Amino acid sequence: MALDRHDDPVLLRPEGRAAYITLNRPRAINALTHPMVRTIDAALAAWERDDSIEAVVLSGVGERGLCAGGDIRAIHDDARTGVRASIGFWRDEYRLNARIARFPKPYVALMDGIVMGGGVGLSAHGSVRVVTERSRIAMPETGIGFVPDVGGTHLLGRAPGELGTHLAVTGEAVGAGDALLLGLADHFVPSARLAEFAAAVASEGVTAAVRRCAEPAPEGRLADARGWIDHCYAADSVEDIVERLLACGKSEAKQTAETILARSPRSVKVTVESIRRARVLGALEPVLEQEFRVSCAALSSPDLIEGIRAQVIDKDRRPRWSPAHLAEVTRSEVERHFAPPGVPGLGLVG
Repeated sequence: MALDRHDDPVLLRPEGRAAYITLNRPRAINALTHPMVRTIDAALAAWERDDSIEAVVLSGVGERGLCAGGDIRAIHDDARTGVRASIGFWRDEYRLNARIARFPKPYVALMDGIVMGGGVGLSAHGSVRVVTERSRIAMPETGIGFVPDVGGTHLLGRAPGELGTHLAVTGEAVGAGDALLLGLADHFVPSARLAEFAAAVASEGVTAAVRRCAEPAPEGRLADARGWIDHCYAADSVEDIVERLLACGKSEAKQTAETILARSPRSVKVTVESIRRARVLGALEPVLEQEFRVSCAALSSPDLIEGIRAQVIDKDRRPRWSPAHLAEVTRSEVERHFAPPGVPGLGLVG
């Protein structure tokens, strides 16, 4: 495969036993565009059939992070104008997430710095996921009136206890130790040794690279919070979850309740329902099909436009959600997000 120009948004480079995918939009923290998704998907399809490639390594250019997610300004413009280009983007992105999960060779993701939204989809479905002391991993969608996607409800639904529900609803970012606890990562490598690790994959293979560079991770903090998290999030409704958080007597729980109440009420309720349904569905592919339905429904929600406006466009951090309160989000409104979207699905489930 030919080398790309240095200014391409995705750089592809075979070397030794490995092939390297480098996201190259550092000013946007390597946020994903539709052409980038197509480029990565085509490369993986080719490398899957190339016997000279034994592993694939994903990384990002710049000091800020691997990938901050999708281009949400473009999604905002779609939602505001009624254009449906985002549906095509999601269809290809979610299919790419499925390809990564079933890729038959080691897929090594260097989850250094910020890894959010679509960045989680590109990395956490891989077979060898590496975090560093700089890793900050999150699915922050409820803060912009959206719902965790890219297989995020599958990943978080499999986390111990209710930790995944907590992170999905609050959008809280976690570091290396908690990423390992949650099952979002496999190995800790100090950021100063990532280049050495990536080179060793090509020269020595993945197992030897891990043996050479991996170290014990810094301790996380979620394990100590699991008692109150599991109790509170086991409640039947989001209103009951908030009530338990406020009543449990811990300052962290009270702060969590306040965070939830500041998020889009619609998004929070759909997120909790999505996580619970994902656990029942089990496999990634049907969960991605579910997330596609939810995302298509969210595109017509006023909260998606308002959330992106408040957080990204105007940056006033004062979204005006509609409806404004949890009690005003009806069961029928939640169910609407899981109905067939009126467009072809992903084709991942027969």
